[in-house]
Amino acid sequence: MYASPLTPTVPPPHDSAPGAATTLLEAYRPGSDRFLATPRHTLLGSGTRASVPHDSRPLTLRVREVLEAARQDDGTPPVVMGTVPFAPDGVATLAVPVTVRRAGPLRADPLVALRGPETDADGGWRIREVPSADGYAKAVAAAVERMRAGEFDKVVLARTLELTSGRELDLASMLNRLARRDPGGYTFAVPSGPDRTLLGASPELLVSRRGSRLVANPLAGSARRSSDLAEDVRRAAALLDSPKDLHEHQVVVDAIREQLAPHCVHLDVPERPTLVRTAAMWHLSSTLTGELRDPDSTALDLASALHPTPAVCGTPTDVARQVIAESEPFDRGAYTGMVGWQGADGDGDWVVTIRCAEAEGRTLRLFAGAGVVAQSSPEAETAETGAKFRTFLSAVGASL
Repeated sequence: MYASPLTPTVPPPHDSAPGAATTLLEAYRPGSDRFLATPRHTLLGSGTRASVPHDSRPLTLRVREVLEAARQDDGTPPVVMGTVPFAPDGVATLAVPVTVRRAGPLRADPLVALRGPETDADGGWRIREVPSADGYAKAVAAAVERMRAGEFDKVVLARTLELTSGRELDLASMLNRLARRDPGGYTFAVPSGPDRTLLGASPELLVSRRGSRLVANPLAGSARRSSDLAEDVRRAAALLDSPKDLHEHQVVVDAIREQLAPHCVHLDVPERPTLVRTAAMWHLSSTLTGELRDPDSTALDLASALHPTPAVCGTPTDVARQVIAESEPFDRGAYTGMVGWQGADGDGDWVVTIRCAEAEGRTLRLFAGAGVVAQSSPEAETAETGAKFRTFLSAVGASL
């Protein structure tokens, strides 16, 4: 049953029937729809009941006010969905949908294993690297030299691929293929500005809040997957034993512990990372869990305290931001920001916006970055970004 386009609705309980989650995936239409699939549930928001304004007030306050006003209008608890950019002064694209449909997780839906839409064998893509692979490697080398001189500890440098098609982009099919490729991750498609759509499949949860419990799952330290099983296992084992990657990961975990501890009565932090995998990459992963000190702390409050983590920016944060601005010949926009949802009760999920692309007209801009530390190799970091591009390239039938 669909609600009137003038009446906001609270997400109903999960529909866990076979096909419920994939039905929402198939129902997504670019424009005003907002789709988010997590390991817990699948959400599809349609229409725009209210948008979060952009002004000088803290974002968390603006979101609270919009959610409260929407609840007062109808008496039902609303949900806000959308994306927050990397830059602290950037414009967040967050809104309360008119309707929100909800199902169980894609990974639990048996129909997700069925083949999705085929990619066009001749996509006709024109691809431009910004910067070139050589230019990116030089930027990494320059950053490594500065770190070895003691200027800072870590920076995450990114590069982009601009893909232009001779035909209209089929964003619904791209989203479908992304979701079916990694159904256990975080797949999203949301408006990111006028006539722009951000879509992707991120492996990384920034923070989740359910009642008084929070979960954060930082990823840092990566290795490319192999189609050969023995080699794939070897790469995973090598990642778990890599001093460079373990150091990079620990920097991120320490920073998240420092930011979350004041918000928690207690916070559990694993001593060593484990591995998570996507279709393209192995990642070092740590799952932090805690009990909130203040029950009024919302998911977005916690996410804003963490954003940006050293996993997407670097450390010290201010210096890393400056290095990024000097080194990257493009505006990150929503890339390495956060995407997710929050309810009026403060519960929600915020995901790190990686493995993504922004669509505008007939152009897709793909993003990929790598954590650079003093032990980094420009060649290895360039290869890592190339491997990370594979997630989206495979969804559109393109290759470098």
